[in-house]
Amino acid sequence: MEGKIKFVIVGAGHIGKRHATMVMENQESELVALIDIQSQENLGLEKFEVPFFNSLEDFLASNIEFDIASICTPNGLHADQSIQVLSQNKHVVCEKPMGLSKDNCEKVIFKSLQMSKHVFCVMQNRYSPPSEWIKSVVDQGVLGKVYMVQINCYWNRDDRYYKKGGWKGTQDLDGGTLFTQFSHFIDIMYWLFGDIKNIKGKFADFNHQDSTDFEDSGFVSFDFVQGGMGSLNYSTSVAGQNLESSITIIGEKGSVKIGGQYMNEVEVCNIEGYEMPELAPTNPGNDYGSYKGSAANHHYVIQNVVDTLKGRNIATTNALEGLKVVEIIERIYKVRDEQFNTH
Repeated sequence: MEGKIKFVIVGAGHIGKRHATMVMENQESELVALIDIQSQENLGLEKFEVPFFNSLEDFLASNIEFDIASICTPNGLHADQSIQVLSQNKHVVCEKPMGLSKDNCEKVIFKSLQMSKHVFCVMQNRYSPPSEWIKSVVDQGVLGKVYMVQINCYWNRDDRYYKKGGWKGTQDLDGGTLFTQFSHFIDIMYWLFGDIKNIKGKFADFNHQDSTDFEDSGFVSFDFVQGGMGSLNYSTSVAGQNLESSITIIGEKGSVKIGGQYMNEVEVCNIEGYEMPELAPTNPGNDYGSYKGSAANHHYVIQNVVDTLKGRNIATTNALEGLKVVEIIERIYKVRDEQFNTH
């Protein structure tokens, strides 16, 4: 693709602004428009100085030229809006999750194949130095057989986050804690160890009965299709601030634990005959004022899009991987729904 890659951002909240900023800072990208149902004034978009539209339909009717759209709207809109953009024969960058059901994701993939267009799924935690390091360790078989994997995600999401009248916490637009808060870590798990089976779980809603339509905590256990067993323990009921996001891997030849608030620090590396390399520092978490998100790695996402569209690289997270994360969450939630329907 010749010249600058022209981006439009659909959804101009926290994450949309982050995408817009990273596009503007990338020398081979150009921001051509912003779209949001709220007013430009409410969102504080003065610095972007590009045409603003209140709907994707209005933007498409304007005939402004673009190459790719970043979908940064509420979760429940991702799949339909991705299909709308693909139908215009344009590429898509889709924030996580790619959809709220495997079925929706399949429709996106079908349309992208039909139109021969890319769908890039945003999983920026793959770019953090500990993630890149553990990926190479696992892929090279340094740990030998993997016996056990435990993921702990203990965060704070309280009334400051679930504001009345917003989309967060709703079943149709948010979809659940695993979709909105912890899909990054399920993605890392899938990226490292592949698919899971024999899912069992316990779920609870401790202190979000008034702010969300779904559980806030769960203990989930499963087996990996490729061998070994795993567990995912998560909660948004932690008081005050995030506690940790960690992954512990017990292998035949050693153990690794990556912890910190955002899976950003290698806490243990104890592998027979292996010396841990010096890693680059991890970028800090995205700071949204009253709460913090995952590592601020979106510039890598935009660069990967540019490099892929210019034929220099391949997508870091492709649409099938995006679908697999949604499908794993959907299967975990099937276990949750069976639990809540029977008690």
